[in-house]
Amino acid sequence: MTSLQKSALRRSLRERRRGLSVHDQRAASRNLDTQLRALPVLRSARSIALYLANDGEISPYTTLRRLSRMGKRCYLPCLRRTHLAFRSHRPGQTLRTNRFGIPEPAPRRGTDLPVAAMDVILLPLVGFDRKGNRLGMGGGFYDRTLARLSPIKRPLLIGLAHHCQEVEQLPVQSWDIPLDAVVTDKTVYWLKQRRRP
Repeated sequence: MTSLQKSALRRSLRERRRGLSVHDQRAASRNLDTQLRALPVLRSARSIALYLANDGEISPYTTLRRLSRMGKRCYLPCLRRTHLAFRSHRPGQTLRTNRFGIPEPAPRRGTDLPVAAMDVILLPLVGFDRKGNRLGMGGGFYDRTLARLSPIKRPLLIGLAHHCQEVEQLPVQSWDIPLDAVVTDKTVYWLKQRRRP
């Protein structure tokens, strides 16, 4: 797949998820939380990174609220120049807008956690296949951040998506970091045996 074809696929999948109605997006968020609620790895995790939905992404906000009530330490990504930092967040705390217009937690002393110290990272995607390949927005922030981790001891990586974002096969680049699982509003795909519940 050429870079032009990859860009066209990314554009098509973004249009597909943006085409979902507000009602469908809310239902998808609730259904996503139902799928995530059943995962033992989330029940046992202490530190969990999530994200705030943007551009039609499936929203894990229902899950963020639930995990916060359970006393889990929840983190949201914050942009640095070329990578992401993860800052603690509880619903209701102050957010600020980054250079892409995405809300992120305001800086507070002692609230960042190194990515290697996370138990689970729930990350957004534009498209996925059942081999664990993920198509992101194209900025490479997650790939550069996760590339610093040991492949043996790293957080569990779970991509979140609308069911309609699945494709048969995605091109793989040497820098792509494969997912351990993908959770949609309809099902859970475990893609690796590592720490499978």
